[in-house]
Amino acid sequence: MNFSDQSRIWIYLSNRVFTEAEVSELNPLLEQFCIQWTAHGSNLKAHGEVLHHRFIILMVDETTAGASGCSIDKSIHFIQQIEKEFNVQLFNRMIFALKAGEEIQVSNLNDLQKLFDEGMINSETIVFDTVITVKKDFDERFQTALGKSWMMKRIKLHEPV
Repeated sequence: MNFSDQSRIWIYLSNRVFTEAEVSELNPLLEQFCIQWTAHGSNLKAHGEVLHHRFIILMVDETTAGASGCSIDKSIHFIQQIEKEFNVQLFNRMIFALKAGEEIQVSNLNDLQKLFDEGMINSETIVFDTVITVKKDFDERFQTALGKSWMMKRIKLHEPV
């Protein structure tokens, strides 16, 4: 995939795992949407895919044509259609994904401190940064250690007793 490092990216985390059958259905839908996605009548150089059965990624290389407010609205409506069709939540910004062994689990951000305090996660736990907005950051830190993530700011470290 030959996209500029500054390509805009939107990451949607699913509240549940997509099945193989759903991924097989979703990827062609995403591909078709990206082919037809336009801004002010210009086709966008876009890409969409399901990653790890948990994330929907949409990307636009704005070196050819930029995503406008209207085109972004189209993508939001498209993702909302997927939510309805697949009975899944993709706009819940209060959940985050982490790696537990080879498995990707989702938890509520409000539980982050508790998970940390109970030793279920630590600063080395791999988390997925879904607030990334450009391809370069996606390539470099989509999967990162909790300690290097913005989420670490939500954790209060306690002094040893």
